[in-house]
Amino acid sequence: MKIVAIVGSIRKESYNLKLATYIQMKYHEKFDLEILNIRNLPFFDQDIENDPPVVVKEFKDKVANADAVLWVTPEYNGTVPGVLVNAIDWLSRVDKVLIGKPSWIVGASMGNLGTVKAQLHLRDILFAAGVSSPLLPGNEVYVGAVHEKIDQQGNLTHEPTVQFLDMVVENFIAWYQQYNR
Repeated sequence: MKIVAIVGSIRKESYNLKLATYIQMKYHEKFDLEILNIRNLPFFDQDIENDPPVVVKEFKDKVANADAVLWVTPEYNGTVPGVLVNAIDWLSRVDKVLIGKPSWIVGASMGNLGTVKAQLHLRDILFAAGVSSPLLPGNEVYVGAVHEKIDQQGNLTHEPTVQFLDMVVENFIAWYQQYNR
């Protein structure tokens, strides 16, 4: 299975990027995960949506050619980061490459609640008409106090979180297989 990860933070030392990289490494035998870079996507502009810059075309092609999407979101001001919304705006226009594309969400923050509010908002966005991305139900991964659960090498060290993530990965694979029957 080919999965693309879209990380809603462009910070080089982002905990969410570290979480995506951890998932990429830990589960490499279960699926192929490519972490996409949204740093260079221009602001969505309807004036150029029919002939977007190459970076947008390449980004949309990678998502279109993937079997599924892993959304990895931080929480900014109680919601989804603007850079992530911008990426979704590009994906939801013209050829609408997310429609029918299975998704799952994880997120990490230094706060105790993880990314609860951001993930709730992201779920709403993923169900919007131009997006319509089916979402793994009931497997929310909110990594709160991430700075205490991840080491300098980017490994999750909090065993209950690792065990829960193991379960969610298995649930996603089973759900994806059933979804694609």
